[in-house]
Amino acid sequence: MRRFQAVYYRAADGTEPVNDFIDRLGVERRVALDNQIGRLNLLSDANPHLPHPYSSQVDGELRELRCHYGASLYRILYRRSGGLIVLLHVFAKASKSVPETEKRIARARWTDFKERMDAQPRKLPRAAGRDAP
Repeated sequence: MRRFQAVYYRAADGTEPVNDFIDRLGVERRVALDNQIGRLNLLSDANPHLPHPYSSQVDGELRELRCHYGASLYRILYRRSGGLIVLLHVFAKASKSVPETEKRIARARWTDFKERMDAQPRKLPRAAGRDAP
């Protein structure tokens, strides 16, 4: 059984926007988000999605990981690529639904990820974070 691995999307300039956002949070908030991300690493072909309330489908294959710390709500938008779960975008949630601007950012990063991963030969930096297999 193949286990999935959550990895940070890495932009062409080498930055990892989701990781950078989380790193700017206080330690307790970082731990709360990291614990939720850790749940993604428990997924496999036999169990490909976290159930509600941990995750839900946003649009097509784009999903949201629901994270909170006290009254603060965060969403991490992600998609799967083979055995990788690519963490594309994170934001503090202030409305009932995921704003279209946040979805657009995640879609643009997914397009960039796929173009660079599918390029022959692949161009540096890697489209997935340093922890990717």
